[in-house]
Amino acid sequence: MRVTPGAGRDDVTIDGPTVRLRVTAPPADGAANEAVIGLLAAALGRPRRDLTLLRGATARIKLIAIAPD
Repeated sequence: MRVTPGAGRDDVTIDGPTVRLRVTAPPADGAANEAVIGLLAAALGRPRRDLTLLRGATARIKLIAIAPD
């Protein structure tokens, strides 16, 4: 998924095969990563503990694992 930190509002969109997340949190001290996990968890209706950032902690392109039900 592609992340845009520091956006005007939090938003999740699907653009073809790409999931795009916009978060208002700044890209500093992991704030944007935490916001991404929270936003994605809310969008999926899953608890935050079910999502894990696997790759892309400092990049715009991120790989997030979702635990099975």
